[in-house]
Amino acid sequence: MRYVVMLTGNNRMAINDFFTYMDMSLECINTSSRYEDIINHLKYITPDVFVYCLYGESPDDIKRFANVEHKFTEQDIPIVIVGNRDECEQFSKIAPSIEVTVFQRPISAQKLEHQIVEMLEKRRARQKSALQEDSGDEEDIQPVNAAGATGDQEASSSQPASGPARKHILIVDDDSSVLKLLKTYLGERYDVATAINGKVAMKFLESKRTDLVLLDYEMPGENGATVLSQIRDNPRTQNLPVIFLTGVTVRAKIQEVLALKIQGYLLKPIDMEKVASTIKGVLG
Repeated sequence: MRYVVMLTGNNRMAINDFFTYMDMSLECINTSSRYEDIINHLKYITPDVFVYCLYGESPDDIKRFANVEHKFTEQDIPIVIVGNRDECEQFSKIAPSIEVTVFQRPISAQKLEHQIVEMLEKRRARQKSALQEDSGDEEDIQPVNAAGATGDQEASSSQPASGPARKHILIVDDDSSVLKLLKTYLGERYDVATAINGKVAMKFLESKRTDLVLLDYEMPGENGATVLSQIRDNPRTQNLPVIFLTGVTVRAKIQEVLALKIQGYLLKPIDMEKVASTIKGVLG
């Protein structure tokens, strides 16, 4: 079983080390510690564990995270914090109500992976045992993970109860303010879903349909060109219309973008009238 691990926190070096090592055997998702970004991820993916890598967080940073904690509790997602002794003690002192598993630095990526997998395996065994006691029928028990999350846990787009079905648009951008702006504007005419990076977008497209993807060209990690390649390589999405969002204004770069055989591109800062006309030209 390939567990899904969501990583965040101020210790970007540790996160990169853990991500590079653990992504070979676990499915790792990297997000910022901003409230909006974490919430956006949880709309589409239910991780098996959330790992917060501490490094110099202020009391306000921890309090802001505490405001998100209920989302993990609602979905029964365990929280792990990784930091030195002082950082872990500060976290526990400021947010005593948050139930966490603590791993103190220094800790290698290999050891952290081993500890997380061991913790999740024990947790899964307890859940299975509890289900068996409730149902009395072991054969009816199916393990649930993030990749097999139910429709209630994944992203979905609402459609009007009556009238013609609206077109659906998936917006992919690492800037949560851009996601919010576009979703608010386009939501008046279309059903809209958002994804904070390429991994979240591709997870969405595995089980959901959309009529158009607005894709940020310059994202950290998997950039727009990489995500576009994944879309085109998948028989399910290979003909899906894609419009790039880009801050690139250099002529040579624009020609590079157009060479990727997309349906159009929109320059940042975003001109909403241009957005509307470009999308209408693609979707009708």
